[in-house]
Amino acid sequence: MSKMLVGIDVSLRSHHVQCMDEAGRSLASFSVSNDQNGADTLIKRMLETSEKVNSHILQIGMEATSNLGWHLAHYLKDQLQGYEPKLKAQIYVLNARKVARFKKGYDHLPKNDRIDAWVIADHLRFNRLPNEMQDTIQHEALQRLTRTRFHLMKNITRDKTYFLNQVFLKFSGLRQDNPFSNTFGTTCLAVIQELEPEQIVAMSIEELIDFLKEHGKNRFANPEEIAKYLQKIARSSYRLNKVMADPVNISLSVTLSVIKHMENEV
Repeated sequence: MSKMLVGIDVSLRSHHVQCMDEAGRSLASFSVSNDQNGADTLIKRMLETSEKVNSHILQIGMEATSNLGWHLAHYLKDQLQGYEPKLKAQIYVLNARKVARFKKGYDHLPKNDRIDAWVIADHLRFNRLPNEMQDTIQHEALQRLTRTRFHLMKNITRDKTYFLNQVFLKFSGLRQDNPFSNTFGTTCLAVIQELEPEQIVAMSIEELIDFLKEHGKNRFANPEEIAKYLQKIARSSYRLNKVMADPVNISLSVTLSVIKHMENEV
């Protein structure tokens, strides 16, 4: 059975479409809007063109470009099933890098907006294709949640690194040699947010011990040792210029709020 190849160059507001036969001849070239009306127009034009050339197989390809073609691919898959077995539609979501490498194989290509759709259609013609798109919407729903969590975890890691860089500006010794097991633990964060190195140096050892006990809920085995060490590293730390003090404290506070919010979401 003869095939008609359809290359779709997806973008935010519109799609360029190229229909081609198995010999590489152009059958139709047009654009549609990136919405449901545009998708219906695309289906209508593909069916009309395939009927003219007596084609019984539609091979449709588009690049995996962010989510811009997601709705279109699933809509075509759903709507074109109704034309089987008279017309079989095969939809392929192509790796953009592979299409780009394929495109480099041409010596001369015209410079116009529709050339990428033509290249995608020609790529289909050479049959070096991934697996045909399947109706796996439940899998994609789970994948979306997994990817969102991964995205948030990456952002948390990045923001924690940013936070620690700000800690070095405020209290360099604490960043270099932290007596607490976890910088993001309650007591260590209280020291970072509520005290300046100069205050730690000026406090009596008893005051500092009481501060650690209060925020650590009396869980430290040896709060006096930690208090003395905090004073030691506070004395040797750089002194932040007073002009920078408020901006750094604001940066620490805002970044920590973002981190806590994202951690609550995952």
